[in-house]
Amino acid sequence: MLKTRVITSLLLVTGLALILFAMPPLAAALTFAAIAALAAWEWGGLMKQDQPARVMYAFVLLLFCWQLTVGAPELVPGLLGVSVAFWIVIVPLWLRFKWTLAGNDFFGYLLGALVILPTWAAMAALHAVSAWLMLAAMALVWVADISAYVAGRAFGKHKLAPTISPGKTWEGVAGAVVGVLIYGGIVLSFSPLAGKIPLAWPLLGLLLILLAAVSVMGDLFESLLKRQAGIKDSSGLLPGHGGVLDRIDALTSALPLAALILYFVHS
Repeated sequence: MLKTRVITSLLLVTGLALILFAMPPLAAALTFAAIAALAAWEWGGLMKQDQPARVMYAFVLLLFCWQLTVGAPELVPGLLGVSVAFWIVIVPLWLRFKWTLAGNDFFGYLLGALVILPTWAAMAALHAVSAWLMLAAMALVWVADISAYVAGRAFGKHKLAPTISPGKTWEGVAGAVVGVLIYGGIVLSFSPLAGKIPLAWPLLGLLLILLAAVSVMGDLFESLLKRQAGIKDSSGLLPGHGGVLDRIDALTSALPLAALILYFVHS
């Protein structure tokens, strides 16, 4: 199992590097769209749909990505704004009241599009500006996750959401915040964009904390949906790692916010 996990990890890292640094923006956007389609297929599984419905949903999401790329790129900032509002306002309520996807297929499909489509749009937008920028945004989520794990293992006593993800603690969240603040300070200090970003350090700190918080919500949100669906992994597409949604759960919430911040900085 460990060998399989390591091999899959190496392939994922290699594939990500090729997408980020060897592909032009359009080719990368289309590759991200293919990843979004796989995530949509897995989302259909969370809704307990049959295979034809899942494949059709993946195809529809792929078409939406294509249309946004070639026909309506001006809609992307609005889509990112709706996504950020969803994660900051709706998801905390969803986690609090443990709403479910069951019973309304149309709503489930719409919600899946709201989760997956802005993630694709954020990936494409960040990569179009700089492959390094997108990698930095993704690394921020990874730092938050690793910091939360380390702090939780070392100091965790107070459960964050015991009925959703028993392993997560408030001490882990605090660790994620500290890790992200340190990471953000280091990256900005050494970045050539440091003097060009019109953000005061206190505001930057608040944005980093918000990014860490929404990344945790993305993780919790998918954990709740999987628990409600009675499954451990979103799929078996990535041997040893579960599915695509399992790998990008925190990215679905954090990347749209990062891309929206980018739009404001560039405007």
